[in-house]
Amino acid sequence: MSMPPHQPPVLAIQVGNTRIKLGLFKSADPEEVVFVPREDLAGAIEAAARLFEAIGAEPDAAVLVADVDRTTGDALVAALRDQLACEVYRVPQDMPVPIGTCLAPGAKPGVDRLLNAAAAYDRLRQACIVIDAGTCITVDFIDGEGVFHGGAIAPGLRMQLKALHEHTAALPAIDFAVPEGTAWGADTREAMVRGVYHGARGLAWRLIEKYAEQYGGFPIVVATGGDAATLFGDDELVNQVVPDLVLRGMAIAARCALEPERGDREEPGFGALPEGGDAEGPAARPRPGARSRLDGVDPGFAPRFEVDED
Repeated sequence: MSMPPHQPPVLAIQVGNTRIKLGLFKSADPEEVVFVPREDLAGAIEAAARLFEAIGAEPDAAVLVADVDRTTGDALVAALRDQLACEVYRVPQDMPVPIGTCLAPGAKPGVDRLLNAAAAYDRLRQACIVIDAGTCITVDFIDGEGVFHGGAIAPGLRMQLKALHEHTAALPAIDFAVPEGTAWGADTREAMVRGVYHGARGLAWRLIEKYAEQYGGFPIVVATGGDAATLFGDDELVNQVVPDLVLRGMAIAARCALEPERGDREEPGFGALPEGGDAEGPAARPRPGARSRLDGVDPGFAPRFEVDED
């Protein structure tokens, strides 16, 4: 039985559209994850300094930053280099994302989408779909060779509610809450939350089916992001919910870059290949029936991420 690849100690920091997320890694799974509002740069630096104390003495410790907001990312990297007195790697500028791509010439997908893809494929080693439900909702396809093909981008739940309010005369500004009770909303607020909630779920279902139709089988589906559990925790088409997939992708990028002799892609990162799959090609599920989408599919088909429930 092969040993899992060595994971260098990593402080992974993701600057998102809404939050800054920090994850401490000493192994494949994060030991601690901290969330800070994107505007609270001082809070993010304080959290980073505290987390870095746990790995700062390690000779191969690394600090990684990936951002979708370059201005906040620049300020954070400069402050971290001064505060921690260590090298801070930016992903993908200083450290590439270990995932192949098949995209239109000149296409530049967000680093968060690529990191999601790298983390999902590193774990599953077969074709997969990653749904990231956050400020935006992305649904991306990775083939059985570990190549990112792109996907779809749509507004997230709160962005949809904000747009409904700002672009109409009568619809109120409301916070999102999971709809309960009847299938239809009895007032305007209830109708709005049902529209965005079921619309987001329906969007994902339709895209999964379209990707599966073109691919020739149903890939494993992983959901991540702040609203993943809310939207897909009980969804029959979603195999796993992994809220910290981007951070895991950053830890994998560090492993591949800093431990190249042990961080390559020749064998699965965490355990054996799923039954029916191999490293040379895809292992896709047969297309289930339209009404009973998962009939005959073993829910344990794919190796599962180890995720803390709290």
